[in-house]
Amino acid sequence: MIAHYATTATPIGPFTAVVDDDGAVLASGWTADPQGLCTLVHPTLRPATLTPRPDLGAVTRAVADYHDGDLTCIDSIAVRQHSGEFLVAAWEVLRKVPAGEPVTYTEFAALSGRPAAVRGAASACARNAAALFVPCHRVLRVGGALGGFRWGLPAKRWLLSHEETAR
Repeated sequence: MIAHYATTATPIGPFTAVVDDDGAVLASGWTADPQGLCTLVHPTLRPATLTPRPDLGAVTRAVADYHDGDLTCIDSIAVRQHSGEFLVAAWEVLRKVPAGEPVTYTEFAALSGRPAAVRGAASACARNAAALFVPCHRVLRVGGALGGFRWGLPAKRWLLSHEETAR
């Protein structure tokens, strides 16, 4: 499969998105390394070839608009991830967590239909290849501690603050 990628400047740093031929996001994050992003993509979806583009249309606009304060623009962007039933369902739940209203890993597990699967909920965040579009940064530890974030805690802190003030 051939995929396309583009990198956009953001207040946090470069943001790269990798999309398939249908324009669905396969992987994304605050990096300028599309090859590194592709290692996050499930092997059944991983592209064999990456082609740079200056712009990915709606995806590039959503990245810019989100960072400019339009927090809901990411909601309509198609995402394609593959894994087991729980992870796929959990990623869909993450897309429904409202900006500015973070949840705890315990709450996320319950929202995902498995209240006892707190570690599974954390795993869904850790294995999420489509950061921003599947907003795993909106999940916190009990008590409000940030927990982990593939793109660094300063980026997670910025995103949460941005969503709180832009609401």
